[in-house]
Order: sequence, then structure tokens, then C-alpha cells
Amino acid sequence: MTRLRELADRTPPDRERYLDLLRALAIVTVVLGHWTVTVVVYDLSGSPDGHSALPELPWAYPLTWAAQVMPVFFLVGGYANAASLHSFRARGGDGAGWLLDRSNRLVRPTTVLVLVLMVGAAQASLVGVDSERIRTVAWFATIPLWFLAAYLAVVPLTPPMYALHRRFGLAVPLGLVVLVAAGDVARFAGHETWGLGGFVFGWLAVHQVGFAWYDAHTGQPDRRRRLPTGRPAALAMLVGGLGATVLLTVPGPYPVSMLNVPGQPLHNASPPSLALLTLFTAQLGLILLVRSPVERWLHRRRPWQAVVAVNSVVLTLFLWHLTAAILLVGALDAVGRLPTPAAGSAAWFAWRVPWLLMLAAVLTALVAVFGRVEARTLRRERTTPQPTSPVRGVLVVAGYAAVVVALVVNSQTPKYAPEPYGLPVVALVAYLAGAGLLRLLTLLRPSLR
Repeated sequence: MTRLRELADRTPPDRERYLDLLRALAIVTVVLGHWTVTVVVYDLSGSPDGHSALPELPWAYPLTWAAQVMPVFFLVGGYANAASLHSFRARGGDGAGWLLDRSNRLVRPTTVLVLVLMVGAAQASLVGVDSERIRTVAWFATIPLWFLAAYLAVVPLTPPMYALHRRFGLAVPLGLVVLVAAGDVARFAGHETWGLGGFVFGWLAVHQVGFAWYDAHTGQPDRRRRLPTGRPAALAMLVGGLGATVLLTVPGPYPVSMLNVPGQPLHNASPPSLALLTLFTAQLGLILLVRSPVERWLHRRRPWQAVVAVNSVVLTLFLWHLTAAILLVGALDAVGRLPTPAAGSAAWFAWRVPWLLMLAAVLTALVAVFGRVEARTLRRERTTPQPTSPVRGVLVVAGYAAVVVALVVNSQTPKYAPEPYGLPVVALVAYLAGAGLLRLLTLLRPSLR
């Protein structure tokens, strides 16, 4: 607690505390959302399995407009990446050095999860557990890595995309939205592959808006680069974005649900659709409308300490929240106390309360054990960056790319693939090689300057 107070007290006076709150709320919403919509059943072999309750709850589709907060995370990421890149360069660093520094927080906690899953899978294989069953468990546990892969792919694009932002300002995200819309047209025409660019264009568009917010915060004189944060602009975003989303989904061709519903021919979130971006516009308007009073509230000691506490382990919360569900399901099944009510039934709704409370307890224990890695990463002392040599820069990019490719390969591997190590061997090798190289470059930083 003392350390937490020290961290809170060291907050720079010009820090946009509201962004930290948004990050914490976004991740907590994802965690609670995943837990809430989970349906646990027994498969034909008598083993516990799970799926989303959304296909059985069509009346809940409009509620996903509030639950879909991934754009908010990319918005905050854009702001944070612009701020850290500007600070890093002001201290004499370059893009490659910044990427290595930025990857430290993201990769180290992720590596802990990958290693634990790999060791657990190997032990399960030794005692004769079926490799398809091992993959199924690992598949559930690594669902958070699907989103992390998308964010990790966007982060290294920050230097060139921020350069575009400096030159063209808000025209860049508008152009990216046009590309998303073009991809949607291709998807509606049956050309799914042509729409895959939305994974990059959609999240980059939101990320660019974070750049514009950063420029507005720092008082950038060029109005083309600043996000309009006044009340009239916020109201226009809220009303216009909400109206456009209604038109695109209710009479329009897009699904109402902003979360992926198994069985639907088109999803709004993978890849991000035009409807998701109009919803983000409405969310941004609401965020800006309540910003001033919330920012004042966050200057009180207790609320700000709570935000600092969550953010110190926010990635750990996200990475381990489905592992917590797996452990709880396994424990309840082992003692013969695993309820499996039908989705949407009265028993299912009643089970949500004890289910969430027990999951929170399990996740708290996991964070107490594994959150130290992330917390230590945040507490590291700031070093003076030096220009990166060409060889070192290539190694940084290669290590980072290996990590991203590994996560993508894992996300594309089927749920029931026979993988005795949980994750595909190719993905494991690529990930561990990339993460190991990044860690080595970090540790040898003084000698390679």
C-alpha cells in the first residue's frame, strides 16, 4: 500500500489521468463481459466445455454496444504511444529503441502466461491427457492473445503513422475509415479475404484518434491535428455516431451485436466494421462529455490510487481472466459441483452472481502470483536512450515480429487441433525466440549502444 501511495504521489501534474481510468475500465469490462456470457456444458465425452451465451440471447445484442470497449483501449493506446514516443525522442532515442522499450511491458507478462501454459500442457501430456483436450484448454486460455496480437501489430506502426498524423492530421483516420468501408463492401459481396485489411485499417483509425487527443492535450497549434474536445463537438460525435450506428444495424446490413456471435455470416469486431467505428464515434463523444468532472474526481487521493492499482496489473488481469475460469470449472467439476444451467434460464441468471464472485477470487490469487512481473516492469527506472545501431534495430524488429507472428499462428490454429504443448510448436518456438531476443537486447542495452 505504501508503494502504491508513492506511485500515485509521483504522478506528473500534467498527466491525463482520465486516460488511465478509461484503460482500467475497458479491461475490467472485457473481463466481466467474458465471464458473464459464458455458458458451461458437458460435451459428448463428459468433459466440461464452454461457449458464448449470445446466440441464445438475441435480446441482449443492443447491450453489446456498451460492452464493446476494445476501441476505447486502442484510443488510449494511441494517446499513450504518442506520448511515450515523443518523450523517448526528446531524450535522444529513436524508433527502434522506443519499440524495444515499449515492448517490455507487453511481452514480459505475456511470456509468463505462455510458459505456464506450455509447462502445464507438457505435464498433462506426460500423464496421458489427449492432445486435442490439451489444445482445447489452451485455446480458451489464450483467447486474450487474439486481441493482444492485433494491438501488438499496431504498436510498431506508431512512428510512421504519427509522422503521417503530423502532416495530414485527422485526414488519416478518415482515410482509414474509407478503407474499412470498402472492405465491408467486399465482405458483403462474398469476398471475405478483401475485407481482412480491416484488422489493420480499423484499429489504426482508432489509434490515430488517440494521437489527435494527445495533440489536443499538449496544445498543438495546428487545428488539423487536434481532436475537438469541446462540448458541441462531443455532442455531435455522440448523436451522429449513435444515429449512424442505428441506421447501419437496424434497417442496414450490419449485425446489431458489436461482439462476435457464433453462426453470424458477418461480425462487427473481426475485422472491425464501419458500424463498429460509428459506435466508437458515439463512445468518444460520451467520453469527452464526462471528461472534465471525472478528471477533477481523479485528483482525489483514493480514486486515483485505485486507478493506479488496477493499471499496475491491468495486462495481467486481461491475460489470466479466462485461465481463472478454466481453473474454477475444473475445480467444481472435480468435486461434482459444476452447475450447467441453460443459457438465459432463471437458473443461469441466478448462477451469475456466485459465478462472478468465485471467478474474482481465483483471478485475484492469480494476479497476486503473476502480477509482480508487470508491476516490476512498470517500476523500472527510466534510462537515457541512445541512438540504435542498424544491426540492433534489425534485431529488435525481428524479435518483435516473431512474437506477433506466433500469436497470430496460435489464434488461427483450430480449437481441437492435436497440440500436446497447448500452443502449436511453431508458434511456441517463434514466440520464445522473439521474446528471448527482445529480453536479451534489453539486458545488454548498455554494451550495445
